[in-house]
Amino acid sequence: MNTAALREQIQKAQQHEAGTGLLTRQLESQLPHLHPSIQLPETDPKGVLTRFVAAYIDEVPDLLDAANEVAKEAGIESQITPVLKIAEQYFLQPPAIMDGHIGLDSLLDEAYLAHRFVEEVNDLYIKHLGQPLIPLDMTVANLIAHQLIGEAFANQLDEAVHHALDEMLDDQSFALESVEAYREKLSSPDTGAAWKRWPCMSRRLGVGLDLDQPAA
Repeated sequence: MNTAALREQIQKAQQHEAGTGLLTRQLESQLPHLHPSIQLPETDPKGVLTRFVAAYIDEVPDLLDAANEVAKEAGIESQITPVLKIAEQYFLQPPAIMDGHIGLDSLLDEAYLAHRFVEEVNDLYIKHLGQPLIPLDMTVANLIAHQLIGEAFANQLDEAVHHALDEMLDDQSFALESVEAYREKLSSPDTGAAWKRWPCMSRRLGVGLDLDQPAA
């Protein structure tokens, strides 16, 4: 994994944002049109949303490093690391559908891909092992990012995730003795304690989601 390059790219995008305010202006223009399910505080909604996007992007290298480390411990690094490397590559060499997106705006799309990869791998772990690879609930944060990116484009990104996973992970990937041995580790108190530093991101940043709200 080359997450050092990701961190450098994120830092450059943050510097670009500090100089241009491009993402902040874009989010400000989106505020009146956000899906009603996205709940922001009345004070400084633009600032809260901007901080949410920055943190969502900033967390990707740590998330990929953590997922890779857990896959190593599980003895399925050869199955999981190539999937994580795809998420990494979306940052370092964005696909053509990212053309025209710059700075943190571009990295929001790429961060969404990375988070969605980990979310989908987590779902596979739950299906096969009854426990997630990483006990981190990104569902709400990903749904908020999906709304910010826009339904049509976010759906294209989701399709890219599903296509890559279908190519690389199947039931056989989990039919290994090392995976069975790791099942016990996943449910141990030590493993749970190690992940307590990953609370729900959206709740931590003050952005909520009310799924009972109808679309406007």
